[in-house]
Amino acid sequence: MSTEELVMKFDKPYFTVKLHKNLLEVDLKEGFRKELEDAAERSPRIRASLGYLLQLIVPLDVPLKDIEDADIDKEGQVKLRIPHRKDITVPLERGESEKLVSKLKELIPIEKQKEIDRLLASREAQRELARERVSSRIGEADVLGRDKD
Repeated sequence: MSTEELVMKFDKPYFTVKLHKNLLEVDLKEGFRKELEDAAERSPRIRASLGYLLQLIVPLDVPLKDIEDADIDKEGQVKLRIPHRKDITVPLERGESEKLVSKLKELIPIEKQKEIDRLLASREAQRELARERVSSRIGEADVLGRDKD
């Protein structure tokens, strides 16, 4: 769960969508999860046809920095493209989808830039640590070399 403030929330009958500044959460409600499991147990055909709903069985937390793109499909649902992962569809009404996608398009670049900045700072810290180690070894070698004189 995100520690960042809640930006937007959609409470639907079977799931809740929460958008934080750095995370998108999609959580199923207990009643729907049970209904879905029961339906899947009763019929293999239903289980096979529940494809996109099954992606939501496990509560979904997606860091915004991981989302490549957010769009609205023909049915008005939110379509999230995430590299190295199956695309995610969030079934909202068109107006809700438009609000969510608009806010995602605003927040995603900010989170991606924060991640780049974090990676660059981490690399620089690693380089600095390596320089300090080399410098320390050179200093030790000088001290050892002087003791021999």
